[in-house]
Amino acid sequence: MDLQSSIAELKGLGPKSAEKFHKINIYTIEDLLLYYPFRYEDFKSKSVFELADGEKAVITGTVVTPANVQYYGYKRNRLSFKMKQGETVINVSFFNQPYLQDKIAAGSQLAVFGKWQALKSAVTGIKILAEAADDMQPVYRLVQGITQNALVKAIKSAFSADAHKWLPENLPQVLLDKYRLLGRSQATAAMHFPKDLAQYRQALRRIKFEELFYFQMNLQLLKAADKAESSGIAVKYDEKRLEQKFAELPFSLTEAQKNSLSEILADMKSGRHMNRLLQGDVGSGKTVIASLAMYAAYTAGWQSALMVPTEILAEQHYESLSALFPDLSIAILTSGMKAAVKRTVLSAIASGSVNMVVGTHALIQEAVTYHRLGLVITDEQHRFGVRQRRLFREKGANPDVLMMTATPIPRTLAITAFGEMDVSTIDELPAGRKPVVTRWVKHSELDTVFSWIRSELKKAAQVYVISPLIEESESLDLKNAVALHEELSAYFAEDAKVALLHGRLKNDEKDSIMQDFKNKKIQILVSTTVIEVGVNVPDATIMLIMDADRFGLSQLHQLRGRVGRGDKQSYAILVANPKTDSGKERMQIMTQTNDGFLLAEADLKLRGAGEIFGTRQSGLPEFQVADIVEDFNILEEARRVAARIVSDENWRQDKRWASILPHLDQKDSFD
Repeated sequence: MDLQSSIAELKGLGPKSAEKFHKINIYTIEDLLLYYPFRYEDFKSKSVFELADGEKAVITGTVVTPANVQYYGYKRNRLSFKMKQGETVINVSFFNQPYLQDKIAAGSQLAVFGKWQALKSAVTGIKILAEAADDMQPVYRLVQGITQNALVKAIKSAFSADAHKWLPENLPQVLLDKYRLLGRSQATAAMHFPKDLAQYRQALRRIKFEELFYFQMNLQLLKAADKAESSGIAVKYDEKRLEQKFAELPFSLTEAQKNSLSEILADMKSGRHMNRLLQGDVGSGKTVIASLAMYAAYTAGWQSALMVPTEILAEQHYESLSALFPDLSIAILTSGMKAAVKRTVLSAIASGSVNMVVGTHALIQEAVTYHRLGLVITDEQHRFGVRQRRLFREKGANPDVLMMTATPIPRTLAITAFGEMDVSTIDELPAGRKPVVTRWVKHSELDTVFSWIRSELKKAAQVYVISPLIEESESLDLKNAVALHEELSAYFAEDAKVALLHGRLKNDEKDSIMQDFKNKKIQILVSTTVIEVGVNVPDATIMLIMDADRFGLSQLHQLRGRVGRGDKQSYAILVANPKTDSGKERMQIMTQTNDGFLLAEADLKLRGAGEIFGTRQSGLPEFQVADIVEDFNILEEARRVAARIVSDENWRQDKRWASILPHLDQKDSFD
């Protein structure tokens, strides 16, 4: 048995049990060891005088009354008794757990884990412990069919076999010494079963550094490869033709757009390899800047490629490029195309008869050969990682690279996170664009909102409705969306066709629904947060977000950006009854500004860094334990060390770094 052995080989598990863990991508013993908890329950007994109202804790005491069970409906009951801690009498209640009555005897010592209610001097019990523990209990992210107990049992089985000791150290001793980091085996053990908070913090510090260090090593190696392979392409574009194209545009560019385009064109002409991030708020006009850069490449005889996450976005960009440049040969390439059509497109790309190509990941597949690729643009950078950039580079003679994101990111963070890319920012909206009117309403006002929506539907409006977000539970997200879809279908039965979009649908089903919505066959689209960034539905003028206080400001702003894409007045309605001051403040800020950069700063102050960029709608890479904003100091140190190592010509020969090489030679895991 070794790290790559199936978890089915562990004591207490078998093939059937092991199969359940495949849902959370645990196949091998190594996968199991490296599946870290996202939080811990502290099961050390506490005095009630130490507890804040609503805090979960273990409370020990002496049972002073017998347990009594009251029934009040089908399978609904409450078990209650009193216990004493010192001189304090505590009321204890357990709901729908009548079988605990046998474990509670007057005069006995008891340890109850539950939620403390200070005003009532009461605890709502969650479980009874055999005894108060002195350790912290891990809590893991799960899916349906796997319980915390089953996962903890499997991990304990791996540790009892000393499997964690098989993990090879993947950081050189010089770094372990320099930063006083725990060894990998010790850190992994402490991540799952820390003796105390201090040991957990040391383990977390080690694992965070490991993640961020390897991420930075991959970025620095890619940067070094860019320099080593060639200095880049000098795209000698035709300035007169480009100026003529500016004059033909049906709108004028904003100053921010002009500045960003100037920076991009200067890079392209310089002969230095362009590696630039173009960030701009929702609706700021990034796509037209990218299109003009592609046109500049065309005037110099180079092909350009625009890669987007989904087929529907590829079709949208293909249509807009075709409208903007009717005289050019523009192709679309997606994995869903029929084989015969795809062969024709591939042949045209290879021969050079295609000037611009738009597509999904199909653009970097082995079968694609470019005639003269000079510019690569990726839309929504978060979907494409270091590996995709490397593959694109290999498709041409080190083509210029431009990445676009609608997530406002502080400049210093963008530079560090994206490997010292140059950053261009579009921080103003095009003239004439009507700001989305945002309103915050309580749940009790929904009838009024629905009545107003009915009147807007008669004016040919289309509506997005986002169902509430439940953390760590995709199945509950879906259940909420289904219930909301049924409710709205009944309410608007005579006024509109209501459809449902969620993450469990196949990609072609999602695309079909979005296409029907775009073509006005659907008037109300109920969705979880899977609505694609950038999909343009000009007649969608209302965005209704249920339980909006569950979302961060950046995510609310991204969702709001799905409307207001035409010339009609658009509205975002936030339905929320926030219980916290920060929740109320978030709702108020959303109604006061449409500036995504201001909102990103406010999010940072209100919620702390950890939650802002942790969503899939973010322009930043995701990690298992590290947080790219909260752990910025570690990220910056990792970048500094990685840059120093990679810049040293002899680093590969140095024995201190030998342990790094096998990990870097693998496909990088931060795509």
